[in-house]
Amino acid sequence: MNLIERAKSILLQPKETWVAIESESTDAATLFTRYYMILAAIPVVCGFIGLSLIGFGGFGVTVRVPLVSGLVNMVVSYVLSLVGVFVLALIIDALAPAFGGQKNQIQALKVAVYASTAAMLGGVFSLLPALAMLGLLAALYSIYLLYTGLPVLMKSAPEKSVAYTVVVIIAAIVMGVVIGAVSSVFMPGGGSLFGGAAAPGVTLNTPKGQVSIDTAGLEAAGKKMEEAARQLEQAQKGQDPAAIAAATGKAAAAAAGALGGGQAIAAQSLKAALPESLGGLPRTGFDVQDGAALGLPTSQASAQYGSDSKQVRLEITDIGGLGQMAVMAMGMAQGEKEDQISAEKTWQEGGRTLHQRYEKDGSHAELKAILKNGLVVSVEGDHMGVKDLRGILGQVDLNGLEGLQRKGKS
Repeated sequence: MNLIERAKSILLQPKETWVAIESESTDAATLFTRYYMILAAIPVVCGFIGLSLIGFGGFGVTVRVPLVSGLVNMVVSYVLSLVGVFVLALIIDALAPAFGGQKNQIQALKVAVYASTAAMLGGVFSLLPALAMLGLLAALYSIYLLYTGLPVLMKSAPEKSVAYTVVVIIAAIVMGVVIGAVSSVFMPGGGSLFGGAAAPGVTLNTPKGQVSIDTAGLEAAGKKMEEAARQLEQAQKGQDPAAIAAATGKAAAAAAGALGGGQAIAAQSLKAALPESLGGLPRTGFDVQDGAALGLPTSQASAQYGSDSKQVRLEITDIGGLGQMAVMAMGMAQGEKEDQISAEKTWQEGGRTLHQRYEKDGSHAELKAILKNGLVVSVEGDHMGVKDLRGILGQVDLNGLEGLQRKGKS
């Protein structure tokens, strides 16, 4: 199964594609590792970039979710989305007889996975928070995919398809509310707005080049999650809350491990790229951190430069194995907007993604670069223009940073 071709066919020719899917022989591990686990990363990675790296706001004020908080939210959302599609498949399967259909767990999982395609791809709009509402339109198309898929795969009575779809949607909404509540429990509070190579098995061809994904870890995680799904089914039959919680926890742990990817570049290596001075301003302090959010390796090095009223902050961040996903996601984003107070622009240059934002009164400006290896380099300055920041960014050894290599999974 080719991921890109399958996604295109289910979106453009859903009725014909559901017929083909119905007769396919597959298993849960294949559905997850070759399709859903990859697509499910799009909305959470794009959401992290949009909320924590680009930011949102208006009237000259930009707000960002702190980096660590954003990372935790990304991981938790990803894990819960994987667990959620398992639960949704169980709901679809359990409801089938009530609407004249036939119970079949693997067919129910196919419906849950493939019907979510539009919603997952629509997550790319989360890169720019102002466009995030467009993702809801994509989610509405997923409802249509669900409607067309249920009678084909679950053999439900055609005249009951609408009712079947509505009940599944209601169940999904309730599940989404629960997932949101669980996610909020994991979110840390407070904090500054600045926040604190194994061989690939799948290669995605994008307009910006190839993106390789290590499926060895995904395959292993998929098998663990499949086993957890079997345990979840048995626990559900026995109505054992403790067993259900244990099986769900195993699936979450497997998903978190798959998301981690390779180790982050050592923070000390990032620190070496912090100059003693920038734009004629001396370095007044620095902060270097190696850390991990729910098993996701991260590293960060930042420094402050200043003299009188001019202040500059340089930050270099590595989000570990998600670096390539960030490159792929940001490769899809280009655009600009402007009002009377501020202006911002996102564009591609030399294989890198650049994003700039500045206040027209010269009070603040910021410039970010996502490098080819997924490192994020950010420069922010007070009482200076974006042209000044471009010159400052030019003093950072971006080529040297792009040459840094991550280690494989430990």
